[in-house]
Amino acid sequence: MQKILIKKLHDYIRENNPDILVQLEEEKKVTEYLSDKIKLVDGLLQETGKQPAYIIEEACMDILTEDLRPSKYHYIYGILEEEFEATYRRLQNSGTLQFEVINLIKYSQPLFDAVGFTLENEDNRELKYSVTGAIAEYLESNK
Repeated sequence: MQKILIKKLHDYIRENNPDILVQLEEEKKVTEYLSDKIKLVDGLLQETGKQPAYIIEEACMDILTEDLRPSKYHYIYGILEEEFEATYRRLQNSGTLQFEVINLIKYSQPLFDAVGFTLENEDNRELKYSVTGAIAEYLESNK
């Protein structure tokens, strides 16, 4: 079950938090990170005989991904696609979209930190305007 969870967690991070995965890869700490995260659910894994495996797996993934939600990557990706359509298409066509979204996460990090970006406030209009402004500023300064 641990190997399955490690694979699922890795896939989840690749899809939803590529910025974190890139950082972990640069630091050569992917395996360590995944192993440390799996230790968080050791207790649940001991209950595998009491519940169907898929229920344990789902409960474990909820715990393992809790601090990875909401996805800043998808948040910025969505704003870029919605508000900066021409730039979005240009970056997508050039193959640099993921790289630039990761740069935009770093650039916008102070805004996310200031509001404590959570599932409860990801729909906050002021945050969206602030991040949209930061994206515009970043794009203007990198022409």
